[in-house]
Amino acid sequence: MPDVKHFDPDVVLDSVMGLFWRQGAASTGIQDIVTATGVNRSSLYSTFGGKRELYLAALRRYVDSRSQPVFARLAEDDRGLPAVADFFAGLVKTRCSGEHARWGCMIANAHAGGENDDPDISAELARHHDQLSAALRTALEREPGLRIPATQGADMLAMLAYGVNLRSRAGTDQKTLNATVKAALSVLV
Repeated sequence: MPDVKHFDPDVVLDSVMGLFWRQGAASTGIQDIVTATGVNRSSLYSTFGGKRELYLAALRRYVDSRSQPVFARLAEDDRGLPAVADFFAGLVKTRCSGEHARWGCMIANAHAGGENDDPDISAELARHHDQLSAALRTALEREPGLRIPATQGADMLAMLAYGVNLRSRAGTDQKTLNATVKAALSVLV
């Protein structure tokens, strides 16, 4: 007789993603996950595997559901630097206000943590970085009169995005982050 799940794995994964995002992998134990989801250990293990596999699934969910749609909008926007400025304005606003304020970015948090020693996790972080850089590069390629090549500008802006994510988590205010972004964008044209 097949095992009947008494929970929705997608709902559980979303909950776990939030837990790892807010607390980090090192600070989140299986008991934290059991408490947050109401799903017992054996059901979690049989559905997702161990904590490592659950964390990896949460990272993938974060990239697919939160990052990729934003990157796609940026890459599809034909306005060049104004599209990049809007991307950063949205990033700063999201990181400083609303439901996930001061959480930073799950990917930036993972880069700062020790989890990136795992090859599968490192590959997921690289996938995110490649997508971010590609979207920024595509937007910059539409901007006439760039002072530096679009690839270098995209690399610089990707690093700026990680910095915004980490500094917002540390409590830097929206005004300061926006001023820093404005200064960085001003050197591009």
